[in-house]
Amino acid sequence: MTEKTVTRSDLAEAVYREIGLSRNESAKIVESVLLLIGDGLVNGETVKLSSFGSFSVKQKTQRIGRNPKTGEEVPILPRKVLTFRASHVLKSLVNSIPEGSEKDLINQSQISDNSKTVFSKETSASWNNPSSGDNSES
Repeated sequence: MTEKTVTRSDLAEAVYREIGLSRNESAKIVESVLLLIGDGLVNGETVKLSSFGSFSVKQKTQRIGRNPKTGEEVPILPRKVLTFRASHVLKSLVNSIPEGSEKDLINQSQISDNSKTVFSKETSASWNNPSSGDNSES
């Protein structure tokens, strides 16, 4: 699989193409969404995006680690770590793409007033129907 990175500008460009707003407005929307996600995480909240996954901050306690070269014990201080747990829908979608091929979901997307209709039926029937199975992230 190729190593492609999706950037903020890629997201803004996708909003521009799909919604038809100006590039400037699209960039502001993407920035606003990312800031809201960041604010929630900074405030200790879990951010759940239906059919995508959950971001959360977990507190790690102090523990003793070892320097792998010397074997010396080293204290690892308490800290917060950011975690992402993909939904079962996203996991299924990722696993449905054959190794070595690419799928451009944005170019196959269909935007509708129903927020659950995100991708076309050929992309993934389960994506459009998150009620198949439980609605929790697994």
